[in-house]
Amino acid sequence: MKLKTYKTELEAIQSLRNLFLQETNFQIRYDSCHGRGWTDSYLLALDDREIGYGSIKGQEIEDRDTVFEFYVMHPFRKRASHIFSELIAASGANLIECQSNDLLLASMLYEFSQKINADVVLFEDHVVTEYAIPGMVFRSRKEGDFIFEHEVEPIGEYVLELEGEVVATGGYGLHYNMPFADLYMEVKENCRGKGFGSFIVQELKKECYLAGRVPAARCWIQNQASRATLCKAGLKVSGFMLKGAIKNTNR
Repeated sequence: MKLKTYKTELEAIQSLRNLFLQETNFQIRYDSCHGRGWTDSYLLALDDREIGYGSIKGQEIEDRDTVFEFYVMHPFRKRASHIFSELIAASGANLIECQSNDLLLASMLYEFSQKINADVVLFEDHVVTEYAIPGMVFRSRKEGDFIFEHEVEPIGEYVLELEGEVVATGGYGLHYNMPFADLYMEVKENCRGKGFGSFIVQELKKECYLAGRVPAARCWIQNQASRATLCKAGLKVSGFMLKGAIKNTNR
């Protein structure tokens, strides 16, 4: 049986990628890279049977140097290491970036790479919270609202209003794999440390579910305040973004 790895179009791997999304069943951070044309797709075939795929993106978008998706159908996973080495050879990739909850690619990361590090924490919803802040109003942002200057996140479609002042904004991104949505929020600097962040995340979760989406989130690993805010609002850590440099395999 001969293994073949060849570059192809995104449409050619879509049915296999649907199996990958069904199996993983969590928010894929780089899902939108495919639709934006930022990826190279590779079909993996044994003789003439398609058994998996690999996707390559760039740390710099124009440079396709990073394996970030790798899927092999279950009956062929005993050969996953050999198949992955062939993908590296065909693509010329020298980096791997994956979510730790993507167990197949994470196992390849640990086998094939070095200098592994994590920079982002991933979150999934866990429990329902029912925090209440007297006088606090959660509502959609309106034209004419005076919005404080944001330092990191975009101005969201929802706001927290306290005594007529907007003290936080937030929203959720829909450029991820269905049914997931990515929460974001920012609290006015002089209003932080009062539970406003957890309250707006709690309410944003409700809006996600009403829209038929499942809330998820992420933050930089060093951002202890954001991690605490998300956990207090009922989310839990589901994984980490891992990166590693592929070792010289002497191919």
